[in-house]
Amino acid sequence: MTTVELKPGHAPLADWRAIYHGASARLDPAAWPIIAESAAAVARILARGAPVYGINTGFGKLASVRIDDQDLATLQRNIVLSHASGVGAPSPRRVIRLMMALKLASLAQGASGVRPETVALLEAMLAAQLVPVVPCQGSVGASGDLAPLSHMTATLIGVGEIFVGEARLPAAVALRAAGLAPIALGPKEGLALLNGTQFSTANALAGLFEAERLFQSALVTGALATEAAKGSDTPFDPRIHALRGHRGQIETADALRALMAGSPIRASHLVDDIRVQDPYCLRCQPQVMGAALDILRQAARTLETEANGVTDNPLIFPETDEALSGGNFHAEPVAFAADIIALAVCEIGSLAERRIAMLVDPALSGLPAFLTPKPGLNSGFMIPQVTAAALVSENKQRAYPASVDSIPTSANQEDHVSMAAHGARRLLEMAANAQAVIGIELLAAAQGVDFHAPLRSSPALDTVRGQLRARVPALGDDRYFHPDLEAATEIVRSGELVDWAGLSLPGVE
Repeated sequence: MTTVELKPGHAPLADWRAIYHGASARLDPAAWPIIAESAAAVARILARGAPVYGINTGFGKLASVRIDDQDLATLQRNIVLSHASGVGAPSPRRVIRLMMALKLASLAQGASGVRPETVALLEAMLAAQLVPVVPCQGSVGASGDLAPLSHMTATLIGVGEIFVGEARLPAAVALRAAGLAPIALGPKEGLALLNGTQFSTANALAGLFEAERLFQSALVTGALATEAAKGSDTPFDPRIHALRGHRGQIETADALRALMAGSPIRASHLVDDIRVQDPYCLRCQPQVMGAALDILRQAARTLETEANGVTDNPLIFPETDEALSGGNFHAEPVAFAADIIALAVCEIGSLAERRIAMLVDPALSGLPAFLTPKPGLNSGFMIPQVTAAALVSENKQRAYPASVDSIPTSANQEDHVSMAAHGARRLLEMAANAQAVIGIELLAAAQGVDFHAPLRSSPALDTVRGQLRARVPALGDDRYFHPDLEAATEIVRSGELVDWAGLSLPGVE
């Protein structure tokens, strides 16, 4: 297992992607003196005796309640226990590991007032593959992701549950087995750990990384579908896209042209083809997919900034020994980014489904009906196209912007919230739906190209089809289709499809 060394405030998107895909994380050693100075600043602020929100007062609507010095440790423990109020299924473990790494990097910037030993325990849990059980529901995206982060924080004090491999153990037991011990939280620490946008950001980053792979996979299947339909590559001519100027559109057209380069199928109908124009699902791939790429890049910039920010409250400034209360916990940037990613995922799947529908229709594709050699006796790809349509419609329903919603909480103290957690949590399920659609297109497009034998596709696409056929044979008579769909979806999900193409395809960075 590789380990990413996080440079707080300066971690590139590639670091977060690596952690999402299984890498461990540790802090740059230069961060530890900064963390220590931040904790020392909290001690100096407390010594002045003045009320400071979150350090020696209650929380939210109870901020005017002063807490005695002897109760400060109880205050921090209580906020963790009371706020660990999530419900629903456990969040995906890779998302929670990413959330932990995001919180680690945030605390290490020295603006949260957390002691080095507390940060070290979080880092050690990551290294030991101890993943807190965090229910997926309960955050409205302000005042931070309180409930999910509280479940994470509870495990540091030996409360709650932790995944260890496939086992789900009491937190104290899991820590002990790893040679670690729970901590008692100091002043400000409970609030610092459970306040922030790391749950929403982790889910949004996960959605972004899956959307990036989805986009690249759809370029491959879109090119293969164009070959199956004997479509033209003229719409991918760089002169067309240069005149419009959108970067994503230009790069998408370049990628599609490269995927189809050297195709004997394309050469076979360059002359005397009676068709003047292809349907939009083929011809407008650069425009639709390029627009999706552009907005995914916009979301990536927002999320990279957020991942390198500090979003708890109040924030500690050791140089002046001040604790400033603000609103960095409000996850509106993440909510907007998640909504943008949802739009892209929805449209990538929608365009692919239209290509599948085109391929199964002999009037549009010129191929046998439903891509079966014996239509009528066999149904071929009739129902896989229906499945793709169902998944696309489900994604359309989920793509409604979460960020336009708000509901007051905490006795109207927190009267406008972002719903970033809602917007971000749906992304993995939306991506899974779209991955299945792309898997169906992979099977349908390869089947269409099979009918053109002995003509072959381009070297890149012929490699893709050959690798697929080693895993999933061409469809003759009807057979139990589900295993084929599962295999194709996994090829997309795993990234194998993009690897098979052997080309550098555009991404979000």
